[in-house]
Amino acid sequence: MDGKGWNTWGEGVAFGLENGMAVIPYALLKYYRKLNLTGSEAMLLIHLLSFRQVEGIDFPSLEELQAVTGRSISVIAGELQKLMKEGFISIDGDNDELRDIHYERYNFSGLYGKLGAYLAEVSQEHSQEKRSRAESEPGSRAAAHYSGSPAPEGGYGRPAAPGGTETEESRSLFSIFEKEFGRPLSPMECESISGWVDEDRYPEELILLALKESVFAGKVHFRYIDRILLEWARNRVKNAQDVKAYSQKFRSGGR
Repeated sequence: MDGKGWNTWGEGVAFGLENGMAVIPYALLKYYRKLNLTGSEAMLLIHLLSFRQVEGIDFPSLEELQAVTGRSISVIAGELQKLMKEGFISIDGDNDELRDIHYERYNFSGLYGKLGAYLAEVSQEHSQEKRSRAESEPGSRAAAHYSGSPAPEGGYGRPAAPGGTETEESRSLFSIFEKEFGRPLSPMECESISGWVDEDRYPEELILLALKESVFAGKVHFRYIDRILLEWARNRVKNAQDVKAYSQKFRSGGR
């Protein structure tokens, strides 16, 4: 593509952006099949959301939906009936007393409720899997952390810090981890770091050393870092000197 072609392409993109953008729940795109929705039903929900956000139309007509989907009115009507019957959407009615008109709009609370319930189920399954892995490994730290019991008195090498220090430390760790990972952290990853700091009482120094170990091993992911911290906790490794001594002992086969 020559320079003129790229300019034309850029102008087309700019025109598209000027016409507005809709915010679509990523969970809908990712899990619509898990909610027993077909691709066309999920797309119909996306169009309904887009009409509201971009066009300002809360209750698009069947003809308007036909224009954007390319499907027949009877098919669209059937899909809307199914979505309402299964509780994904509902129709709210209201009156504008000033203009003496009655209007209707689609209500998406059912869709959001179903997505939220499914995400909660996925999160619960993930927590149970993590708990099962932890309980399968020896060591009081794993049992204490995943059973909900507090860490041993005084934590693992660091006492509880007074007001606000824990939060500031977590934020500092978040920035370092994001820089090392080269991307923003997910909510679950942020929760893992907070758990290491607030619940397990790991010193920041120890967490960063575990991150460094994972980088050297070429396994930069949270599960591996958590295993390193578990191993160090079981062997009473609390600071950089302990890490160095433990590593030397490990390499010499003296464990």
